[in-house]
Parts: sequence; C-alpha cells; structure tokens
Amino acid sequence: MLSRRTRYAMLALAKLSRNYGRGSVSITEIAQSEMIPKRFLENILLRLKKEGILRSERGKSGGYCLAVPPGDVSIFKIMNIFEGMEMLECMNASDCYECEFCKKAGSCKIRKTFIYVRENIYAILKSTTIKDLE
Repeated sequence: MLSRRTRYAMLALAKLSRNYGRGSVSITEIAQSEMIPKRFLENILLRLKKEGILRSERGKSGGYCLAVPPGDVSIFKIMNIFEGMEMLECMNASDCYECEFCKKAGSCKIRKTFIYVRENIYAILKSTTIKDLE
C-alpha cells in the first residue's frame, strides 16, 4: 500500500512533469491543483529537492521545477525514497538471513516466491516514469 506521502509526491511530480521546460510552479499552485495540503507538500518537495529530482527558484515567480527530464525519474525511485521497497523483512538482508518464521532462508518457499514477485514489480516500476503519470 502506498503512503499518502508517496501518492502526494507522485501527484506533485506529475504536475511538474506537465509543466517541464516552462519554468517553476509555486507550492500553492501545486497544492491547489492536486488537492494536497500545502504544509505536507512543502516537506515532500524539500525531500525531492534533496534527492536531486527538483530544484527551487526564489522570488515572485519562484517555485519548484524538475531538475531532470520527467522520463528520467522512475516510479521505483520515488517509491524507494518515501517507502522503502521490501515486502518481507528477511528480503532486506543477505541470503543467509533467517526470519522468525523460517530457519533456512535459502530454501524458504515464501521468501523465494516474494523475491520473484519483487523482481517483476521492480522491473515495471523502474520502466515507468513520472512522464507516464501525466
């Protein structure tokens, strides 16, 4: 399940993607057009700026814009910034990690299945960009 923060980040990035190459968009405009609480949006945009996805401009016509082309920012990257991506705790560690349910991680059918699922989901998320959200 996606957190509200991740959904808002994707909505804001889609808005900025539609405006790519035409200057900055104010936080107020993004918040109003995408129905995102402004205070919540400010933290999201700052995080995306810190990650190098956005840049900001000060002044009367200031705001945020994409620092990279929209086709270069994958949904995977956004989700990884705000969510982390593992479905099972034991998938975070090396193959020898044993979780509380399985004493042989290398032969755990649940872990093996979810690694397969994860790799397929990752492939889709990595090939989908914020340009696709426009």
